[in-house]
Amino acid sequence: MLSAYITAAMHRATYELLPDDEGFVGVIPALQGVLGRAETLEACREDLQSALEDWIWLGLRLGHSIPPLDGIDLSQPLQTLEAA
Repeated sequence: MLSAYITAAMHRATYELLPDDEGFVGVIPALQGVLGRAETLEACREDLQSALEDWIWLGLRLGHSIPPLDGIDLSQPLQTLEAA
């Protein structure tokens, strides 16, 4: 479930080439605050995915709402576990 969520989020990523050969910046517009930056596009993708994984982990740890993507709701398993 987590891997599918990360894949769905990364499919929504957008990348921008920064001026003056400063590299790339990537964001996932549906997920506020998830940002990656690096000198190459591939490194930017990796940095963005790492930021996404940290964002998910911290959000779940702090009890924040994680927006569902492609029908994947990361809040559901937590509610089920807490009820048990």
